Amino acid sequence: MEHQRKSPFKKVALALSAVGPGLFLIGYNIGTGSVTTMAKAGAEYGMSLFWALVLSAVFTYGLMVAYGQVTLKTGRTALSNIRCHIRFGSALAIYILGALIIGEILSLMGIMGIVGDLLQAGFSLWVGGPAVSPFWIILACSIGLYGLLWYGRYQVFEKVLTGFVIVMAICFITVFIMVKPSITQILKGMIPQLPTEPGAFGIVAAMAGTTCSAAVFIMRSIVVSEKGWTDKHLETEKRDAAVSAGMMLLLSGVIMAVSAGTLHIMGLRLNDTVEMIQLFEPIGGSFAATILILGITGAALSTVFPIILIAPWLICDFTGRPRNIRTPLFRILGLLGLVFAFGSLLLEQKPPALVIFAQAFQACILPAVVIPIFILINSRQLMGSRRAGAWMNTGLISVLLFSFFTTYLALAELIF
Repeated sequence: MEHQRKSPFKKVALALSAVGPGLFLIGYNIGTGSVTTMAKAGAEYGMSLFWALVLSAVFTYGLMVAYGQVTLKTGRTALSNIRCHIRFGSALAIYILGALIIGEILSLMGIMGIVGDLLQAGFSLWVGGPAVSPFWIILACSIGLYGLLWYGRYQVFEKVLTGFVIVMAICFITVFIMVKPSITQILKGMIPQLPTEPGAFGIVAAMAGTTCSAAVFIMRSIVVSEKGWTDKHLETEKRDAAVSAGMMLLLSGVIMAVSAGTLHIMGLRLNDTVEMIQLFEPIGGSFAATILILGITGAALSTVFPIILIAPWLICDFTGRPRNIRTPLFRILGLLGLVFAFGSLLLEQKPPALVIFAQAFQACILPAVVIPIFILINSRQLMGSRRAGAWMNTGLISVLLFSFFTTYLALAELIF
């Protein structure tokens, strides 16, 4: 009987472990950047930009499968394959490495700034009295994250991120149920549009950048390799990618729908994540605001874990070094990364502005990630019978065209 009682839990644990890389990337991908971007898009444009989210999620699935498939076949991670198997690949790999690290530093500053502001508002909501300084909140979070980095292993990170993702999903879906957004208005708003007013292009580019993120695909090859999967796990890899992309679409869509079904109908605009809490408290009460704070904080911290790993992981990827999280390389670069967590306290820009800028910047890197995987997965010498078929190539060409489009939108917003 005891065995039967434990059996369902064991099945759940087994299912979660089977999609570990996908859950890891959900934790990385759905952060405060996604929350801020999707909530702002929903508040200002309803669901009319939902098409950008759907396309981004579909293309994310395709690229995750492609990068995973090449890693399974070759046994090498992304930057290593680009460096060794593409002409001028070393220069391209260095560009990708540098651009991703810059983008992640910008994201880290914005994310931790949002966490500081958000938990400061949460403490005021929960206990009243004087507010806690964001500096001390960021410091406490940084110490906890570095402690996990110092003593942890990839398997520990995967389990922690899985927990964050589950909490995040429950929180966002709970808020959706509690605030009861207008389903009719949500469905009416799904007619695709591309607004032309100032800031609209940046929102679309940020939606693409935060969902179809260049860093996700480079990281994909690393976490698939960490999982120990081989060419025999191709179907498992595809299923894992589908879970990951599907959950990204679901959670981002829920955030967007909550905002579209409430704030958009009320004519309220959203400029700040903390403002999001202040706007939702009258709609769903303090309990809904609390759940939202916990969900966004979980999203933020689940994103920060991979961010502080990305620089040493990419360097190991490029150089072919073993990815041992307990080596000095990881510990020193992890500590240096967390120093940037305090960056938002020194800048004039608000943390959400930093995050949206970082997401738009990610959109500009996407073409440099799509082109090499198209070359690699079509190499007869490298892939043999695992070369891309007509459907995969059609999808990759579509992603490339989409990446050029979103890059144009990002540059148009950033430059003009």
